[in-house]
Amino acid sequence: MYHYTESGLRNVWLANGYKIRNVGGEEAVAIHDVDQLHRAIGRSLARKPYLTGTELRFLRKEMGLSQKRLADMLGSSEQTVSLWERRGRMPVGYDRLVRALYLEFVDGNVKLQEMVERLIDMDKRDEERAVFEDTEAGWKIAA
Repeated sequence: MYHYTESGLRNVWLANGYKIRNVGGEEAVAIHDVDQLHRAIGRSLARKPYLTGTELRFLRKEMGLSQKRLADMLGSSEQTVSLWERRGRMPVGYDRLVRALYLEFVDGNVKLQEMVERLIDMDKRDEERAVFEDTEAGWKIAA
């Protein structure tokens, strides 16, 4: 068995799907379809009751998100996400949302992710006033 520490996780072992080769007098490991392996690891993590800090970091990186971007998606701060990754626990609601976002991401069904992105964009709008207009169809926000 091969202890796959390259994932950043300490508890991942591979029963097969890898080859150890001698390259220039040193051992090198070649892993078959690393992307698919990472998806399998991520799915396994997303189905756990809670995430550790290193597992959160793994899922965040698999989704291609910076700490800042994940914080924006969760309505939190970059420092808070960093703290969760270092200390190992985050509030249950955030934990559930991260796991759901990962499953949406990996399944290619991005409806939840798109909804969160729209909410982020709405939060970032800094409108000083809301302007409405009366139309034939009724009152609407002015364009």
